[in-house]
Amino acid sequence: MSKEIRIGMVGLDTSHSIAFTKCLQAPDVPAEQRVEGARVVSCMRFETPFQDKAGLDERQKQMEAMGVEVTEDFDHAVAECEAIMLEINDPAYHLEYFAKCAKLGKPVFLDKPMADNIANARKIYDIAKQNNMRVFSASSLRFVPALIEAIDAVKAVGEVKYTSTYGPLGKAPAGSSIVWYGVHAFEMLQRAMGQGAKGVFARRDSVGVVSIVDYGEGKRGVVELTEGAYSYGGSVRNEKKAVPFTANNALLYPLELREVVKFFAGGEPPVALEDALEVTAMLDAAERSVASGKIEAL
Repeated sequence: MSKEIRIGMVGLDTSHSIAFTKCLQAPDVPAEQRVEGARVVSCMRFETPFQDKAGLDERQKQMEAMGVEVTEDFDHAVAECEAIMLEINDPAYHLEYFAKCAKLGKPVFLDKPMADNIANARKIYDIAKQNNMRVFSASSLRFVPALIEAIDAVKAVGEVKYTSTYGPLGKAPAGSSIVWYGVHAFEMLQRAMGQGAKGVFARRDSVGVVSIVDYGEGKRGVVELTEGAYSYGGSVRNEKKAVPFTANNALLYPLELREVVKFFAGGEPPVALEDALEVTAMLDAAERSVASGKIEAL
């Protein structure tokens, strides 16, 4: 790869496309949000229920002002790049475009959530393994320093046994709002607890959705999703220690993007695909539990 990695983006229906590009190459980006080592050179646009033509036109102007070529052709968007960022807000398109990337031999960052449901997430997982792809998928909330510090502090005196997280529940224009926006809070839970979730009981109330995640072996996770409350945090605990944490929203994009660039430069994936798969399984189970009123197995 060249010294400055050339990135091709697929998708312009999300604000993440603009935000990540700004961190990499906008001349006026604040120093604490600047990310070095890569540059977005191309971006594919297409309409989804999350963004119409007028919105895409406006975002295209912003991308072009930062030196990005915007196209409607997938092959053209990925032809001259060395790495791919799948930045599609509507997770229903993730499987289709991930499959298009499978034979390209280029590292892929698949922005959150991994897929719109667990069945399609498993298909993505199988495609990645069958093609020996270098890929990871994550929400930026997984990389919050305060979360990592809380986990380390509790692990210093024993095992993490109880974790509660909170975050917003945005309303998805299509598909599941829990899967689309609950991913952030569930990612924090999965980072703290690791793999091993067995089932989810979720209940909708007047302000959102609360999920209880059963891990067995005396462990429990709680995820609180609240409509209109755009803050993130929680607590990590065991019998000996409890450590609360909150996220600094202003640094979420550069924190994740630095991990992406290190991965594109040849580093190990910062998140195992199995972890992303479990997050999607929990989200899928929570959606099913709200509908059934029962605990749903992963």
